[in-house]
Amino acid sequence: MSQLPVDSRPRPHSLSDLFFSFTLLALQGFGGVLAIVQRELIDRKQWLTTEEFVEDWAVAQILPGPNVINLSMMVGNRYFGLAGALTALAGLLTVPLILVLLLAMVYAHWADHPGVAGALRGMSAVTAGLIFASGLKLLPALKRHPLGQRFALCISAFCFVCIALLRLPLVYVLLVLGPLVWFLVYRKLDR
Repeated sequence: MSQLPVDSRPRPHSLSDLFFSFTLLALQGFGGVLAIVQRELIDRKQWLTTEEFVEDWAVAQILPGPNVINLSMMVGNRYFGLAGALTALAGLLTVPLILVLLLAMVYAHWADHPGVAGALRGMSAVTAGLIFASGLKLLPALKRHPLGQRFALCISAFCFVCIALLRLPLVYVLLVLGPLVWFLVYRKLDR
């Protein structure tokens, strides 16, 4: 992907552009939107570089609340301030909320049907694959990490082991690893 200067990069034209962009993004991402957010914001719209996306996504993950909602508010705030943050949030939630309420009514009627249960199990496998593919696609951004790609991968692997294998609570892992890595990056950049 080309790295255009910040002033010449594409950006949302208006609050309505921001609203409809996040509405379309949300409608494409039932069950997990990371892959779609990445493709739309970096590749298609070019509102963020890969590095900006990785940094914003990292912040969105440690903030309370759903990651994509946090990210949408950061992107909206970046271009239009508080009005942009609220517009992006509204775009991300309004139409999907209506659809989810309608689907919940349908699901309540058909929940016992074996075909519905099988379809839901199949969708969970697809979601796991999308998340894995998105992680692989973001790996090149670690090449420019101040601590180096290998060290960043080791920290990522250690975090995965702590959360997925040792079943440690996410908040404790973040409280230990977050400040540790922040301190190491700060020392590296300070030199």
